[in-house]
Amino acid sequence: MIVFAQLSDTHLDTGDERAERAARVMEHLNGLPIDAVLVTGDIADHGEPAEYEQARKVLESPHPVLKCPGNHDVRAPYREVLLDEPPGDGPINRVHRGAGAVFAMCDSTVPGKDHGFLDDETIGWLDRQLAGDPETPAFICFHHPPVTQGIPYVDGIRQFGEERLAEVIGRHPQVKAVLCGHNHSAAATTFAGRPLLVAPGVVSTLRLPWQGGDIADYDAPPGMAFHLLDDDGRLTTHYRTV
Repeated sequence: MIVFAQLSDTHLDTGDERAERAARVMEHLNGLPIDAVLVTGDIADHGEPAEYEQARKVLESPHPVLKCPGNHDVRAPYREVLLDEPPGDGPINRVHRGAGAVFAMCDSTVPGKDHGFLDDETIGWLDRQLAGDPETPAFICFHHPPVTQGIPYVDGIRQFGEERLAEVIGRHPQVKAVLCGHNHSAAATTFAGRPLLVAPGVVSTLRLPWQGGDIADYDAPPGMAFHLLDDDGRLTTHYRTV
């Protein structure tokens, strides 16, 4: 059995309020017997080095913390501060193998834009990672959902070119789910015949079009997802707030 948490959209800005919300989530998770913590993008609000320095402290955990960037993140300072790497501008793709699963953390960002797209380098990388470990359950993780979800604001800046991703998934039956953020709203749907699970936002909750009011609710408690892959290969997701 594998149990891992997913959080998204911390939008840290060096201030105290957002840091407190993210720290509240991490404090809760750090005391739990889970296998990993996934952070699916928009870690920083402006992509500034100081924001990543803050993230480095706030997201500290005894568990493995697996990250990928979102449209508010900037690749060069993200690499330099969070990964201790030279500040390059290419896509930030990382694979993590542990606890009986493969986590492919993909970069769905388009520098300078809000929408998402997996470029050819990322698509090829993902295909190779999955082909190299066909027997182990795999999770594909990135920031931008590759489908519309009835939220006009988010649907307009979702991940495009999704048919290329669907082709990759179709070649690899060990893919258990696609995990993403960006919505600031917990959601569950399907993509390419697999579960597509969206983490709620830490910084805010996006109101749905029929709920009325301002688009973002900053008073709603920060949320997270718990994903459980049991010994029969069944994936179950629980959403919680703290």
